[in-house]
Amino acid sequence: MGGSLTHSDFHWVYNDEPHTTRRREMLQKYPQIKQLMGHDWRIAAQVVVTVFIQIIMAILVRDLDWKYVWLLTYIISGTLNHSLSISFHEIGHNLAFGNLKPTANRILGYIANLPLCIPSSVTFKKYHIDHHKFQGDDLLDPDLPTYFEVWLFRSPIGKFFYIVAQPILYSVRPLLRVPKPVTLLEAINLVIELIFDATIFYFLGYKSLVYLFFGTVLGLGFHPISGHFLSEHYTFVEGYETYSYYGPLNYLTYNVGYHNEHHDFPNIPGYALPKLKKIAPDYYDNLPCHYSWIRVLYNFIVDPRLGPQSRIRRSVRSDALKLNNAIDLKNKSKVNEVLHDVIDNNNNTHSLPHLSKEERKLLYVKKHSGKKQTGTSSNIEQTSTVNTNGDHPKTE
Repeated sequence: MGGSLTHSDFHWVYNDEPHTTRRREMLQKYPQIKQLMGHDWRIAAQVVVTVFIQIIMAILVRDLDWKYVWLLTYIISGTLNHSLSISFHEIGHNLAFGNLKPTANRILGYIANLPLCIPSSVTFKKYHIDHHKFQGDDLLDPDLPTYFEVWLFRSPIGKFFYIVAQPILYSVRPLLRVPKPVTLLEAINLVIELIFDATIFYFLGYKSLVYLFFGTVLGLGFHPISGHFLSEHYTFVEGYETYSYYGPLNYLTYNVGYHNEHHDFPNIPGYALPKLKKIAPDYYDNLPCHYSWIRVLYNFIVDPRLGPQSRIRRSVRSDALKLNNAIDLKNKSKVNEVLHDVIDNNNNTHSLPHLSKEERKLLYVKKHSGKKQTGTSSNIEQTSTVNTNGDHPKTE
């Protein structure tokens, strides 16, 4: 199955993710973008309507022949449950009711989770935030495929089963890469889900439970909407790590296809992301993008250049956290301070792609050690160090 893996099997870069820098530039050029930030009540409305449809369908399928149950499970339940799973994305960013109403967002997450039969809304939020903070980080991004996945699913048939297994991989991968303790909110999520599943089984029977449960399994597996798993960050074009999708399935998926736009501004609701693209066409119209998630699935399987390894990997942030003994992520203030420095370094060194990982690490160590000194001489020394490496002078 491909033999051992080498460094050259992956797309390694030695700079930070591009979205933070682009966000700053865009806000300076288009300050009206701030008007799009906030929350959108339509997210909650779409969730409630979708859950209601799924419950009605569960009632309708209980007396059908199995062939119709499975057909409706794949087509309707698979589509709607996948849509609900993507609503976790909006809810996890508090985009339904805003940051000032976390409880309302959490309750909506519990409601959206009901037809999926598997508790996941709270866990998704817990790990998804790290995906934004540590995009592509070889150690800390919970969305990055593990090395075992890369080794196991490299052939065309392997890549097909990789897509089929996405529900399992997407759930287990964060637990293997960046495990976190189970929280009380996750326990509540589990209890609510078990009660709902038992209620469906008791009053409607196993066909209705199959319709809902396998709607999740099949809908998040080999299904047209599952193209978004691959389209978002797999390197279809060398040098680009985030891609948007501008096809009709965005209407069912809270515009999750506008993924470059989302990573640039996670605090803008999905419903407003097309407006963001119209405000700043010079930032998005020239980026490679997708128009068909089905085409994404097909290309991923048949193109030998594509596979689980086709993700940009970096260690800029994890290296910085290691250097400052903050890798356990428990000291949030320390972590944020280190990450702030990483962002500054990225702004000052993005024009130096030729620097190796070791050279960038040395540059960071020099900058960090300079901050521990006091007096005017330390500032002069620090500025001198940056200029020697070809960067713009920067006052701390």
